[in-house]
Amino acid sequence: NTELSTLPHSSSCLSPQKETSKIMPPVLIIDVILGLLGNLVALWIFCFKLKAWNPNSLFLFNLVIADFLALVSLPLRIDALLRSHWVFGDGMCRINLFLMFSNRSASIALMTVVAIYRYFKVVHPHHRFNRMTKRQAVFVSLFVWLLVITPRVPMLAYNHIKGSGNTTQCFFFTSYKEASRAIIILVAMHRILTVLEFIFPMAMLLFCSIRISSFLKERRMGKPDKVRKAMRVCIAIVAVFMVCFLPTTVTTIGVWIIRSYRPWDCTSFYRFTQLSIVSLGLNFLNSALDPIIYIFSSSMFRKALVGALNKLSLSENIHFCTLWSTDSVTQMTQET
Repeated sequence: NTELSTLPHSSSCLSPQKETSKIMPPVLIIDVILGLLGNLVALWIFCFKLKAWNPNSLFLFNLVIADFLALVSLPLRIDALLRSHWVFGDGMCRINLFLMFSNRSASIALMTVVAIYRYFKVVHPHHRFNRMTKRQAVFVSLFVWLLVITPRVPMLAYNHIKGSGNTTQCFFFTSYKEASRAIIILVAMHRILTVLEFIFPMAMLLFCSIRISSFLKERRMGKPDKVRKAMRVCIAIVAVFMVCFLPTTVTTIGVWIIRSYRPWDCTSFYRFTQLSIVSLGLNFLNSALDPIIYIFSSSMFRKALVGALNKLSLSENIHFCTLWSTDSVTQMTQET
């Protein structure tokens, strides 16, 4: 197959769009269904059931928003994969890519903020960081959004459409030999951000988890149940982070190395690019798994969720009893 063979340096390596169009739709559909279900419930709890807010709740609410915006960008991507071409035009292509990648970055950043907040609460309970007001938490959240969105804004400035008609593609993984220097720089910046967004937050998450664990064990503070709850929060965040973002980081580094040191090897480039595209499905699985973090890391959210579920269960029981009683009375009336 000439498309997969090692081609001359001057040739373009083709994007593995057709093969990934078979793999990705089922993965992304599962991500959307699970993610929207969990995050819509979370939004309902935050907006209508949570009576008291604190900085941790505000950070988690922003995490819900980031996950929700990332998920609503996926149906267009699923449609394009199923059709094998993009039908929504250049403008929607730019917005779609911007939402996908900027909200991925926001989700990572906000997960890290939640872990750091938990670290200060447990290890440094008297630090002024723990006296953060809700207003200050809002400013921190806005700063995080500004920090993650700014590097992604250039995505909105360039055309990512390739081909025309039934061959039109909206895909950020462009051909191997890109003619536009601006796009080359943009793709390089995207790959650098993808790697840095994993390395630094992962280092912070591991540091916070290890310090919390050692602090609690050394001082034997609190009841064993509380110690276990604190550790469960750390383990949940680290596990979700590793499962969802490590594969993309590894494959991005692989593409980067091949492009830099083996520019003639289209076969390796093709395979790593395909793996990188498929690993994006795990990125969005993060949006489906984040509700686990909400439950573990916020007692107020957990209580509001349990209270809402109890009320829902009670109302269903009352409704069932009412229907049963009505049917019984009707039956007795007919018999008499």
